[in-house]
This record gives sequence, structure tokens and C-alpha cells, in this order.
Amino acid sequence: MNKRFVGVLLFAFVVALGFSTVFYKLLVRQSQTASAARTTVRIALAARDLDVGTILKDEDVKVEDWPGAVPAGATARAQDVVGRGVATAIYAREPVIDSRLTPRGGGGGLAAMIPQGMRAVAIRVNEVVGVAGFVVPGMHVDILISGNPPGGNGGLGTLTKTMLQNIEVLSAGQDFKKDAEGKPITVQVVNLLVTPEQAEQLSLASNNANIQLILRNPLDHQTTQTSGAAMAQLFAGGKLKLPQSGENAAARPRPAPKPVVEREAPKKEAPFVMEILSGNKKAETKFENGGEGK
Repeated sequence: MNKRFVGVLLFAFVVALGFSTVFYKLLVRQSQTASAARTTVRIALAARDLDVGTILKDEDVKVEDWPGAVPAGATARAQDVVGRGVATAIYAREPVIDSRLTPRGGGGGLAAMIPQGMRAVAIRVNEVVGVAGFVVPGMHVDILISGNPPGGNGGLGTLTKTMLQNIEVLSAGQDFKKDAEGKPITVQVVNLLVTPEQAEQLSLASNNANIQLILRNPLDHQTTQTSGAAMAQLFAGGKLKLPQSGENAAARPRPAPKPVVEREAPKKEAPFVMEILSGNKKAETKFENGGEGK
């Protein structure tokens, strides 16, 4: 073999090895510099999955290193969050931030989930009314009422109307009641998030009408105006026009009053008068109807 070729090959190998060594050291140095520049902070993290309504305890929160910037609302002290309720579900090793907790002293459970100015109303439903078990917390429903309006409805029969729309479901579960014999029975109870005015309407409807829950898409917040449905309208093939909800009752046509026929009092017949002459004396005898004399 040519000694000159071997020498060139060895020289090239040495040069390549040198450049590789220098390049490797540069990469290692950059990696170490990046690691040194990466900062960590210690914040409160969830030690386990925390459900809505949970009151935080010492064992539920742990302070550990968190890479990167401090999340908004996070704290470095577990004492700042212990004792507060969970308003939004927090998963293990997630930061426990202020916006996902209830105010201090607000407690936990269902009450902690009610925003200020709103109310939670519990209504009793069955499996059909409760959309066969598909009504779960976080869903949105419309509420239908069916019944006979006071004051009559012009022979329309039972009326069904959409009373409330886009109502959030806070919770759905079973409640234990007792029947007339004292035996325990289970009933389905749904808690709805409503305004105080809507709470009054629901309370009145639950005692005086039938309630039906209609499931809707949680992303659909559009309100639809409906005229309702009546039993007479169903049998008329939908051709019967229902009165509008805002229609003034005084403006509706009323049947014309029946004419009052006055009956004349029966005429009294004149009595029969008989004159009796006896000498210079004259006497009269009157006979009323029926032949009785006076």
C-alpha cells in the first residue's frame, strides 16, 4: 500500500476526531447552560384528584417544584388553600389556584358552586322527566310545563309551554323519601341553577303543573320563542292558531250577550158584577175569577 495514502488517511481521521470532540463539547456546554437557565418555583399542587365540593385538607395539598413561571393565582404556602372548597375539579399534580376554589369561609358541597345572585332549586323528577338519566351536572336543559291555565282556555284542552330555557344542572341524584306506609323509596332529584325570579316560577310550576326537562347542547345558548302546543291543536293537524302569550285578554272577542226577554204580567180579568133590586134598594155583588163572591 502506498505510504503516502495511508498518511493522508490517518491525518484526515485525526482531524475528523478533533472536530467531533470540539463539537460534542460545545453541545454539552449549551445543554448545561440551558439547564442552568431553566428556573423552577415551589408552589402548592394537588396531591390527588379533587372533586367539586371537596374541602381541602393538609394531605390534599403538597408544595413541590414547578418548572417555569408561577401560574396566576398559585401560592407557595399550603396554608393559604387548606380549608377552602373546590369549585372546579382539580387533578393530581395540578396547581391549586385561587380561581378554582371557593372564597374562604364559603364551605364546600353544592352551596359552594352557586354564584352570587343565583339560586339552586331542587325539583323532583322521574326517569322520563329526567331525560332517562342523561341529565348530569354541567348539562343545560329547557323546562316545559303542561296543565290547564286558570280562567279557561277556550276549549283548547291541556296546554304545554316552554317556561325556561338554557338552565344549568348543578347536580342530579337520588333522594330517599317515605311512602304513606313509612317504607323508604327513592326519588330522582335535580338541582337547577336559576335566578330568584326563575326560582319562584319553578316552585309554582312544580306544585300546580307537570314539569318536563328537555336536554340541549351546552354550547347552544340561543333562546327560541315558541307559542306552545294544545291538545285541540294536535287533533286539528296543527292548523288551530293559539293565542299569543302577550295577548291582552280584554282584546279577545267575547260572545255577544243573550237578549233578555221581559215577560208581561198576566192581565187580571175584570170581576163579574150582579145588581140586585129590592124595592127602592139596590145592591151589587162582585164575582172574582173562580166564581167566588164578595
